Amino acid sequence: MKKLVLGVLTAVLFTIFQPAVNSFADIRSYVWTYEYQTKPKDEIEFEYYLTTAVPDSGQSNINTWQHWVEAEYGLTDRWDVGLYQMFTQKNTGSSSSLEYDGFKIETKYRIGEKNQFLLDPLLYFEYIRDDDLSKPNVGEAKLVLAKDIGRFNLSYNQIVERNIENKGKTEHEYAAGLNYAFTPLIKFGVESKGSYTNREYAFGPSLSLEERKFWVSFGAVFGLNDKTDDIQTRMIVGMDF
Repeated sequence: MKKLVLGVLTAVLFTIFQPAVNSFADIRSYVWTYEYQTKPKDEIEFEYYLTTAVPDSGQSNINTWQHWVEAEYGLTDRWDVGLYQMFTQKNTGSSSSLEYDGFKIETKYRIGEKNQFLLDPLLYFEYIRDDDLSKPNVGEAKLVLAKDIGRFNLSYNQIVERNIENKGKTEHEYAAGLNYAFTPLIKFGVESKGSYTNREYAFGPSLSLEERKFWVSFGAVFGLNDKTDDIQTRMIVGMDF
């Protein structure tokens, strides 16, 4: 009996803390939080983002839908680049409009190797160009710090966003996530996102489902104060080539 109990406990601990194996690099376990991963060299991936924002849940017919399409390419095993095309649909309750919203270019670079440092660091840079040329260009930088502990993942993004103009506005934001890989293909967790500058804070669940060449991630966050949208959701679909 003691041997049976010991065997069961060993199996449970092994299941909980054994590392989760990704089928390929740069899947998105979260929808707002970036992790320590980039596209492998010469690999191409297409991603579709659907993001919704409901400022007031009491007037849910007033909302915004964002549609982004991204092509991402691995320049090296540590460094990738991506191009987004962005569209925004605004629903006011009495009317709806879908407009081209501009483009953005991103690049990510992994520093060192996994577990080389206490936290695995990644640098992220982004340039955003609105279709309205009278609006300022926007630059964004992220410091991504992540750690895998068995089947658990913890990731934090410190974000700085600035208008690329003289005396441009600067905002300090964040995104953070914690998840658990029930299997190498299914991960469930929580995320928080917001702005330290504007005192916006939101929190909610996330779920990712992975296959060898295909993955999809879902997330929803709920505003924690009056300065934050009541509900925000995002779905990302990725296809690897």
